[in-house]
Amino acid sequence: MIWFGWRSNLAKLQRINLSLQVGTSNIQPSSVVRDLGVYMDSELTMKEHVAKIAAACFYHIRRLRHVRHRVGQEVTQQLVLALIISRLDYCNSVLAGLPTSTLQPLQRVQNKAARLVFGLSRSDHNTRRP
Repeated sequence: MIWFGWRSNLAKLQRINLSLQVGTSNIQPSSVVRDLGVYMDSELTMKEHVAKIAAACFYHIRRLRHVRHRVGQEVTQQLVLALIISRLDYCNSVLAGLPTSTLQPLQRVQNKAARLVFGLSRSDHNTRRP
């Protein structure tokens, strides 16, 4: 169970016992819930969702870095599309309208994935030039 609202309204609710009695079970409200793989917090900031997605993507990028030289650029690109870009694309419409500061970790994932595919170092710019 989760209550959604503005921080000020949620602060008022915390003073009240908001547990839900179902039969003999007492259900306490949660600050974050997951539904269909999307983490929603009580203020709908989506920060938890962005953090989880970025962490999973960075994990796969670290694993792919070890095999990139063995499989080549084309296979690396396919693996990045399958393991990383697909995670960024899944339910990305829930991120519409969020502040840039919230979405910044996902931008860093994209930049790091591009550097991995093209074999660029950290200091190289991540855009292609004609």
